[in-house]
Amino acid sequence: MTMRFAVLGAGRIGRVHAKAIASTDGAVLVAVADPIAAAAESLAAAHACAIRTIDEIEAAGDVDAVVICTPTDTHADLIERFARAGKAIFCEKPVDLDVTRVKNCLKVVQETGATLMVGFNRRFDPHFAALKGAIDAGKIGKVEMVTITSRDPSPPPYEYISRSGGIFRDMTIHDFDVARWLLGEEVETVMASASVLVDAEIGKRGDYDSVNIILRTASGRQAIITNTRRAVYGYDQRIEVLGSDGLVAAENLREANIEIANASGYHKPPLMDFFMTRYTAAYAAEIAAFIKAVGEKSVPPTTGDDGLKALALAEAALKSVAEGRAVSLSEVTG
Repeated sequence: MTMRFAVLGAGRIGRVHAKAIASTDGAVLVAVADPIAAAAESLAAAHACAIRTIDEIEAAGDVDAVVICTPTDTHADLIERFARAGKAIFCEKPVDLDVTRVKNCLKVVQETGATLMVGFNRRFDPHFAALKGAIDAGKIGKVEMVTITSRDPSPPPYEYISRSGGIFRDMTIHDFDVARWLLGEEVETVMASASVLVDAEIGKRGDYDSVNIILRTASGRQAIITNTRRAVYGYDQRIEVLGSDGLVAAENLREANIEIANASGYHKPPLMDFFMTRYTAAYAAEIAAFIKAVGEKSVPPTTGDDGLKALALAEAALKSVAEGRAVSLSEVTG
């Protein structure tokens, strides 16, 4: 059976997901919706699909699932709307910027029995998945410390920063999810430090561009996350997990896995330039996992609850920065 998709939002991440759908067996892109006509027309032309309104997609009998790639402040409303319409839902992170709003949204999902998967693509990266597989196979013993490095080449547009919810809710939220996934235990406390070192305008808009976070579980396991909006050398994406019996690490991906040595020294090709190239395989695997979950009527690998827990960690990090102390997760979850 082929799953028929509609993509809501034809911006950058919408184009990424449309490409993933097109490359996945058992999936077809039927329609796209976007209030910006040029964006919708471009994406529809690229994938030979229809342009429809959200109302039309909601009522459509030839759409089985929607991929929500609209601005964050529309996510929860759209999830509820399409859950009630009987569609399967894949939504980009976060579900919302408010913990209480997310909880209320997830109640609607539960009441309607809808399938909801939240877009934490990094779990589906083949290299990170292999790292997780080594942990699960006992190759390094018991996990003790996780170190996650995630650095963007350059900041996003100011308009995006103003609407995204800030670095913790927008960027670090991916790393919060990966940390939970790798630690194997829920986080109990969060200690965060944040600065504006890249662009003073980001600070004027109420955000940070350089952050470090320490997560601690009840048993004492720790995860250290480091983020910046500027890495002049490329898209820096690394993970290291230290266990009682050893270590497993996933290094950066480069444009080619070669090294050249000559009279001027050792040289390697540059890193991948951004998420659209670095995580191409992850996005395709993510859509395939969603299709599998819907088809089998099983729980998706990344659920609404995962989205809620990652957002709660972001809220705790913000509180930690504001108050200069370690924050218990229970302080933000109630």
